[in-house]
Amino acid sequence: MAHRALRTLAATALVGGLLTACTTEPVNNGSTGKGSSGGKLVLGFAQVGAESGWRTANTKSIREAAEKAGFTLKFSDAQQKQENQIKAIRTFIQQKVDVIAFSPVVESGWDTVLKEARNAGIPVILTDRAVDSQDTSLYRTFLGSDFVKEGEEAGKWLVKEYEGTSEPVNVVELQGTTGSAPANDRKAGFAAVVEGDPKFKVVASQTGDFTRAKGKEVMQAFLKSHKDIDVLYAHNDDMALGAIQAIEEAGKKPGTDIKVISVDGIKDAFVAMREKKINVVVECNPLLGDQLMELAKKVAAGESVPRRVEVEEGVFTQDQAAAALPGRQY
Repeated sequence: MAHRALRTLAATALVGGLLTACTTEPVNNGSTGKGSSGGKLVLGFAQVGAESGWRTANTKSIREAAEKAGFTLKFSDAQQKQENQIKAIRTFIQQKVDVIAFSPVVESGWDTVLKEARNAGIPVILTDRAVDSQDTSLYRTFLGSDFVKEGEEAGKWLVKEYEGTSEPVNVVELQGTTGSAPANDRKAGFAAVVEGDPKFKVVASQTGDFTRAKGKEVMQAFLKSHKDIDVLYAHNDDMALGAIQAIEEAGKKPGTDIKVISVDGIKDAFVAMREKKINVVVECNPLLGDQLMELAKKVAAGESVPRRVEVEEGVFTQDQAAAALPGRQY
């Protein structure tokens, strides 16, 4: 599998002090880990937000798995703001949780707060998204997907779809949140595949923040600026579904007039594939809860764990969508 090399980080000076996390449920400021939780392992989890169907499924998986494992879960919703995640992590440190896990909003700017966690003796697990730091001792393991590979799979489908033709293929790209690992990597993986063939031209590329509303808004702008779009590559399903609304409102047929490539694999995307509005979806599995709890148990006990744990994923096309749809869990 292709993996992004960790890049050099210019450490960002962050506001010191212990701040209160933006949480979706009450937290016990007197918690001191297993000692004050009846022997239960205490996991502090700082989530990105609730920007998509994928993220909602990811949160549900983590909550359910924590309950099943008998953990005490301290949960924070960052509402897609890095400063909120940093506040949450500092609160978890103050509460002396046993393990901290989080899905970073963006890749850079984490060294300071992660050093604080390390100095407090609290192991950190990255989920879903990576951080861009040279100091890999700041976290114990990464659990999630290979975003570069996902981008490559999207590019491979496009190359195969237009195999044998020399006509120009104009592509527009809806990127994820600027600076986030999935946005960076899905863009890089896709580009690495299609840039070798001069007929593929990415004529516009802009962030849609992983949301349906922003995906529609940006696609509307693309359609006004470019009259000859052949393909839409969206970094997630929610942006693709918003873009499909814009394509239809412009009097075009998604999946036919403009082919649509997306990433994630939520149920709504499979419905759109069944309706021939999305051509292909590269799966990104959000159901990480059980694996996260197993890793948390091990790192809390001081056991060794792999530096990277990946989830199994596939690529689905229109002819597979109807059969696969009933079994989708998210």
